[in-house]
Amino acid sequence: MLLDFRKLGAWKWALSAICGLMTLFLLLPILFIVALSFGSSRWLIFPPPGWTLRWYEELFADPRWIDAALTSAKIAVIVMVLSVVLGLLVSLALVRGRFRGRAVLRAFFLTPMVLPVIIVAVALYAAFLRLGLSGTLVGFVIAHLVVALPFSIITISGALETFDPAIEDAAILCGASPWEARLRVTMPCISHGLFSAAIFSFLISWDEVVLAIFMASPSLQTLPVKVWTTLRQDLTPVIAAASTLLIALTVLLMVIAALIRKGKAR
Repeated sequence: MLLDFRKLGAWKWALSAICGLMTLFLLLPILFIVALSFGSSRWLIFPPPGWTLRWYEELFADPRWIDAALTSAKIAVIVMVLSVVLGLLVSLALVRGRFRGRAVLRAFFLTPMVLPVIIVAVALYAAFLRLGLSGTLVGFVIAHLVVALPFSIITISGALETFDPAIEDAAILCGASPWEARLRVTMPCISHGLFSAAIFSFLISWDEVVLAIFMASPSLQTLPVKVWTTLRQDLTPVIAAASTLLIALTVLLMVIAALIRKGKAR
């Protein structure tokens, strides 16, 4: 290998220390939030004077928090399904298609990844006000789909590019129709890309706050918006409890995705 970590000598320890410090820098805020959610103080004080589950009890006893969590889950599931389906169709066109302007079209679909989210949010908000979609479930889904779709296109396109089309052609030669070959041969072979696209799309929608603030209404709020609005009014540890649940679900899905990728690699 051009660069063998085991042969770096003293640099190995320096790089390990830098990596450890960066990991600690990224994890400490998350660990602080988790600790605050179990603190006995009614304010966000660290270190907590004691430990309690009171804030989780208040969180689950408040129907407003439950409604916000269910709204987030419902929107995230819808966005996940639409993102995977549309991402698969777009990826098939970009990878298998032979037409002019493919590179331009790919760049167009990936534009929401490079634009600041606030710009996308303001543009969608202005458009949805005219269309009557602001503060509606449809508006939420479309807004989240705009930022989730590029991730689906990248992951599914990557899976398709590593798949050998000759396998699909062989299935057709054996009597399968083109669509049957795609469903029974291609789809299972790129299932890791489809699953990764689903996980990313769900998490992007589940954690999105900037777009959700612009799309929200008094009767329709996602969990991140509920956390944001409550934080502006009161520094209650219930916010830390809700944030911990957001973090827990995100970590759980990322671990599942990593285990599935590891299983596929074997």
